[in-house]
Amino acid sequence: MSTTTRRGVMAGAALAAGLPSLARAQGAVSLSIVDVAGNLQLTREGFENFRKANPGRVSRITYTSAPAPEIPGKLRAQQDAGRVDIDLVLGGNDALAAGIDQKLWAPLYPDHASKLPKIDAILTPMAKKLQTAAGGQGLVVATCPGGPILEYMPDKVTRAPGTAEELMAWCKAHPKRFMYARPANSGPGRAFMMGLPYLLGDTAPRDPEKGWAKTWAYLEELSKYIEYYPTGTASVYKELGEGSRDMVASHVGWDINPRVLGTVPKEAKIATLKGFHWIGDSHFMLVPKGLSAERMALVLEMISFMMLPAQQALTYDRGYFYPGPAVDCVTLAMAPKESQEAIAEFGRAEYADLIANNPVELPLDAGPLVYAFRRWDEQVGAKVGK
Repeated sequence: MSTTTRRGVMAGAALAAGLPSLARAQGAVSLSIVDVAGNLQLTREGFENFRKANPGRVSRITYTSAPAPEIPGKLRAQQDAGRVDIDLVLGGNDALAAGIDQKLWAPLYPDHASKLPKIDAILTPMAKKLQTAAGGQGLVVATCPGGPILEYMPDKVTRAPGTAEELMAWCKAHPKRFMYARPANSGPGRAFMMGLPYLLGDTAPRDPEKGWAKTWAYLEELSKYIEYYPTGTASVYKELGEGSRDMVASHVGWDINPRVLGTVPKEAKIATLKGFHWIGDSHFMLVPKGLSAERMALVLEMISFMMLPAQQALTYDRGYFYPGPAVDCVTLAMAPKESQEAIAEFGRAEYADLIANNPVELPLDAGPLVYAFRRWDEQVGAKVGK
């Protein structure tokens, strides 16, 4: 057994040993999980493993997918009616921020810290940093350095832009051939929006209201050369793969996985712009307020189970959120063979250098992020092509 693998096993044993004996729900119950981030691609097998390990307590798990902007209204209506039937939400920073803003999430730390893993002891350095965005109101289950990167077809883009100014010039010369999705419902779109203040040298990259003068002007100008903004990320890569677009705003997972699936040709290439900072991307397990004490205890146990190394190794998937694991010492060698083969064939050697040698920034805090989404919708999205 290698030293790294041994460390992973030891970390897993320590984590498992630290899980408390939780209150047990009476009889088998059905749990409901809503995914607004595409996270089930990484975690569904893990949740099913929890169900299988608890046959007398969990009868089934119902999985539903929805756009992130829909979840706050749905949860608010259930909470106002006193009938919450969603036990767990899997969301990115968009859903996290909206829920924090509207006080929808049950605080996990410190309120339930004794029933959950000790995050300082188990998370990777990147996950620890990204976890701070949750303010204790969720637990990071998967991480990715995110973006913004450019992804393009080399037969259409012979020389990739190297600066934000060169990207604008390329878009002016090739109208309707560049695309990104609405930031409020897209990880790559969100990374592009939040990454621009660093690329453009704005005065306050974490203050979209007072510190993004260059960014808002840039995005508004760019809209003149964009045909439309998809409401979901998948449409962007479908169009890139079909040849409707030549270049898109991307991020690591959305670069690797669509090429694994054949949505985008394998030969697609990536580029970064001068002044590049990663905007870290993360998926969180979020618990709505309003669960009974019994259901809450069961959900907390399920959350803890999902942080065990064996379940975390599944999040390598086929590069969808590369690397994936939020828990330290979980290596690709611990992942399923299919994951190892996919990353070996479709991963990029340059990612190791890009991750090691460029800063990773936190996404915006909840309030500023909600503000940025609203302003983008009004000032940028509403003016597309005008």
